[in-house]
Amino acid sequence: MHAASPALPADTVNEQGLVPSVVFKTARRIVIKVGSSLVTNEGRGLDEEAIGQWSQQLAALVRQGREVIMVSSGAVAEGMKRLGWAVRPKEINELQAAAAVGQMGLVQMYETKLRGCGVGSAQVLLTHADLADRERYLNARSTLVTLLQLGVVPVINENDTVVNDEIKFGDNDTLGALVANLVEADVLVILTDQKGLYTADPRRDPAAQFVHVARAGDPRLEAMAGGAGSGIGKGGMITKILAAKRAAGSGASTVIAWGREADVLLRLADGEAIGTCLMAQTPKHQARKRWISDHLQLRGAVVVDDGAVGKIVGEGKSLLPIGMTNVDGEFSRGDVIAVRDARGVEVARGLANYASSEARLICRKSSQDFERLLGYVAEPEMIHRDNLVLARG
Repeated sequence: MHAASPALPADTVNEQGLVPSVVFKTARRIVIKVGSSLVTNEGRGLDEEAIGQWSQQLAALVRQGREVIMVSSGAVAEGMKRLGWAVRPKEINELQAAAAVGQMGLVQMYETKLRGCGVGSAQVLLTHADLADRERYLNARSTLVTLLQLGVVPVINENDTVVNDEIKFGDNDTLGALVANLVEADVLVILTDQKGLYTADPRRDPAAQFVHVARAGDPRLEAMAGGAGSGIGKGGMITKILAAKRAAGSGASTVIAWGREADVLLRLADGEAIGTCLMAQTPKHQARKRWISDHLQLRGAVVVDDGAVGKIVGEGKSLLPIGMTNVDGEFSRGDVIAVRDARGVEVARGLANYASSEARLICRKSSQDFERLLGYVAEPEMIHRDNLVLARG
């Protein structure tokens, strides 16, 4: 198809002054998504060699001190192969059955290859409901962040065995973007069977130009990304463009690159420009705090003493329950709540790590008392500083 809009600029620099070659090089937390056609060698079964090569690169990134998450398709395709099905089924129960069969082989392959490279792995299956519900969202985030801190590579897939049409992500490009949002990744890498984005379909238009860099969310990109996905996968280039737009909402830039490019992840990490880079315009911490700051539906509030105000406002610290004097309203874990001083003035707002009923029990208490009072310990903070934004004014 022909692009109806003018060509994109040859280069783009975001608000931080970063150029595409350093987007990945400076990234510490990375989400990598790989599609079904690559994982299963166009549906012929799990590609052991390719998964081994990606695993070696993931392990090398971990040894560099980076935190990496792999979002991998392939369960349904592998299940189809094991069941002897040549055509992807349309019935949800058959898709779920194929996913259940294929997921066994998929996770075993990643575990074997990553363990062989000296890195641990973990299986995480998610549904849209896990990320739509704020409490489950925080629980999933807490688990993933803990795994990353332990040097483990989470291997994530959609939980196809339990989803239905209402809660399916629909494609793992979207899932990759949602995971990038979830863990506040610096960059999302989408490995695909194409080199990247062109201004038109190069198979039909010899004048099509390769897009090296553009701004994530640029509406012209969607006009360029026509075409459906393969018979094995569900996505196409359009799903990758939309995923990049979604990831940019939390400040993550996206790289779309050919998954069979030799050492693609390591070369990106070295600063080599490979594929198409769709750059986020808002730094990730600014994006998150802007969302919190603009959240109008405050579910409640906690009142804090002057010492806590000084720590939060003057030193940029987290809010600890020991500095809380009162809890107002009813709220759940993950809700946005206000932080007010003794005079009732809002000094900050943020995401609560504990529900209001729990917060009342731990007011004026040290984290050492949480397990005795609550029966468990989620986090030592009522609101972590990363989830806390100061009031305007």
